[in-house]
Amino acid sequence: MRIGAFVPQGWRLDLAGIEPTDHWATMTRVAHAIEASGYESLWVYDHFHTVPKPTQEVTYEAWSLMSALAVVTDTVRLGQMCTANSYRPPAYLAKVAATLDVISGGRVEMGIGAGWYEHEYLGYGYEFPKPSVRIGQLGEAVEIMQRMWTEDEVHHEGRYWTLDGAICQPKPVQDPHIPFWVAGGGEQLTLRVAARFAQYTNFGGNVETFTHKSEVLAGHCEREGTDYDAITRSANFNVICAETEAEVVEKLDWAEAHTAALTDAETAARYRKQFESMAGTPEQLVERLRPWTEAGMAYAIAYFPDAAYDLTGLELFAKEVGPAL
Repeated sequence: MRIGAFVPQGWRLDLAGIEPTDHWATMTRVAHAIEASGYESLWVYDHFHTVPKPTQEVTYEAWSLMSALAVVTDTVRLGQMCTANSYRPPAYLAKVAATLDVISGGRVEMGIGAGWYEHEYLGYGYEFPKPSVRIGQLGEAVEIMQRMWTEDEVHHEGRYWTLDGAICQPKPVQDPHIPFWVAGGGEQLTLRVAARFAQYTNFGGNVETFTHKSEVLAGHCEREGTDYDAITRSANFNVICAETEAEVVEKLDWAEAHTAALTDAETAARYRKQFESMAGTPEQLVERLRPWTEAGMAYAIAYFPDAAYDLTGLELFAKEVGPAL
């Protein structure tokens, strides 16, 4: 099983209590730990307003943050889970990603999805159309980006965008182009986009859902004439990892109290439940993840809520859980 990990950037209230002047040093320290621990990739979220509720806590912008992380790391790959397609025109996004691929020496992963967080859409002045429109825009955007990375001059007349001779230089370092991670499990539209364009998918929920979505993806691949087995299927996991069960409970208690101090008790209790299914000792986490790998999940991306404050869980997971799978 291949593994990646998220860098805290504030979106999930994971820099709260740390002085803003220390945020970059904190994010850099976690990025270095991810790289040194043997994770294949580090990840950021593409959001503007915090969860589980919008607050005045920081949320750092994804692509500018990745550019900075590219400079302070050497080998770890750099991804977003996932870029909200609506926030940047696709030709512009292709240019940004190509620039970063050159800066990083070919380490960019292109996570892309249809977008969902209505509060920040409206807050930032973006239209929030119905899902079928957002996913239609996603499919057209991925096609444009792929062409920008592989063609000298792009002319495109689509439903949502028109390009009249767009040039993307430099081209990405990676050949034939930056890998696409199409995130989301929409069965009629999103997974069809993934079947056409993706090198990676990202969906989950539980093992049964993952298995069903995989079957749907396989059907789209057959209809599109693409190779299902060439697509790496990934999932995200909210992880709490500790040496003992008592320490696991302490970490869960901390995560709930930390969130409650910034939101409210009811929200914090719901947030805690997001971690309970993947909270455990290394041995317990191996057993909980094994059914996922048996179902074909080949790449796990872990979010550790305490990474900015305590690196032990992140490091322990990489040392004992990843290799065991």
